[in-house]
Order: sequence, then C-alpha cells, then structure tokens
Amino acid sequence: MEEILCNVELVKDNNDFIARIQSDLGGMREYKSSNFEEVLEQLMIDLQEEFESI
Repeated sequence: MEEILCNVELVKDNNDFIARIQSDLGGMREYKSSNFEEVLEQLMIDLQEEFESI
C-alpha cells in the first residue's frame, strides 16, 4: 500500500529559490536561498534526518 510521506514544492521568486516541505512528522517548513544547490542540500538533509527512523 502506498503512503504519502511528504509534499515538496520548489518555487523561484525573483532571485530566490524556495523549497516548501510538508509532512506529518515535521509539519510545514520552508528553506530560501539565492543559490538553488543550497536549497536542495538543505531539503535533502532535512528529509534524511526526518525519515531515517522510519
């Protein structure tokens, strides 16, 4: 059976990249940077920490 673990939204707002993550475990959070790789790295670290215990 499939279960949605989280929703991820990636947005560009002028010169900033925004990653919005929502999950039952971590709730809603947002990361913002002018560097896309920084946003992706923070997103990856956050999700690894959240889901490594599952």
